[in-house]
Amino acid sequence: MSSGDRTAAERVRGLVEADPVVMLELASAIAESGRMPPDAITEVAREHAPRLASADPTKMRIALEPGLMARDVDLALEWLQQAGAVSVLFPELEATVNLVQEEGRQHKDVWAHTKQVVKQTVRRPLVRWAALLHDIGKVPTRTFTPHGVHFHGHAEVGARMFDKISGRFGFARDDRQTIRFLVRHHLRTNAYGEHWTDSAVRRFHREMGPHITDLLDLSRADITSKRPGRRQQLLTQISALSDRCERLAEADAKLPPLPGGVGVAIMDAFELAPSRLIGDLKRELEAAIDRGELEPRREDAYYVAHLAKGELIPNLSAERRAALIASGGDTEDSLEGPNKGVDPDDDSPGVLACGHDPDNDPCVHRDVEPT
Repeated sequence: MSSGDRTAAERVRGLVEADPVVMLELASAIAESGRMPPDAITEVAREHAPRLASADPTKMRIALEPGLMARDVDLALEWLQQAGAVSVLFPELEATVNLVQEEGRQHKDVWAHTKQVVKQTVRRPLVRWAALLHDIGKVPTRTFTPHGVHFHGHAEVGARMFDKISGRFGFARDDRQTIRFLVRHHLRTNAYGEHWTDSAVRRFHREMGPHITDLLDLSRADITSKRPGRRQQLLTQISALSDRCERLAEADAKLPPLPGGVGVAIMDAFELAPSRLIGDLKRELEAAIDRGELEPRREDAYYVAHLAKGELIPNLSAERRAALIASGGDTEDSLEGPNKGVDPDDDSPGVLACGHDPDNDPCVHRDVEPT
């Protein structure tokens, strides 16, 4: 060890002994400079890392975020792991180090994938936090079969795991909910294909709500395939979904939410005469569309069924109500579940139910299982 390194290490020791959060500030400096510190400084950090467990949560988050936002965040994360800070602050992340994603083949482990995803993610704090934690659910969900390694349900499990992590860093309520949402839904874009109906795209857009831009950006960053053609294919898929959402949103803003003739359909279905009630029922449907409970411009039976379900029509018999509800059932493809959009009869590889490109870190071959 050179005298300069020894002097620097002793200076850092004094700072860390006074406040262990200095280690996180040092990590941010590494991310901004792109240079690793001398081993002597890393050893000092490793010695004091356990003290981070009792440090102020908000202060730690504020110290970490500049590093998360910096260009060489992957270098800083690796240093934090070597220094023992990750095992203290993020034991869920520490567990991803050397976590194999396919038995018998050499692919980057979950920790290496996570560092790359964070580095590739747009520089918005909440999206980078979500990128950092998006795959923590892979640890408890990993299973081995003759066909490969599975991580079914890891997004949902990871979101629940984040509930515990969030308390360590003093997140504001809205920020906590945003990160949890992104972790939970980071696989949703993988199911998209041209077979999606406009109604399915609208439902996706509505369910993602104000998080859709962040979610699409996180999905783009989650592509770490080294095959240029494969990477471009997945990026094109996400862009197609984004463009389609925008086009439909623009069209919906210009057109009335209800199709023409729905008032007549209501009168016919419920045997009502023209009256003020018909206008009230149409306004109720429009309000339900505004609240996101109904989709715009669907078939008449869809809206009639909603009114029947809500028991908004006086003197409607139970038999008639049941018949109208049955005739207006929503037959559009549901977007629930990570496997939607995967054709079980299609042997070609694709983005899998576990959420990753099989050319990069395959987690299952073709036996996509429902969750």
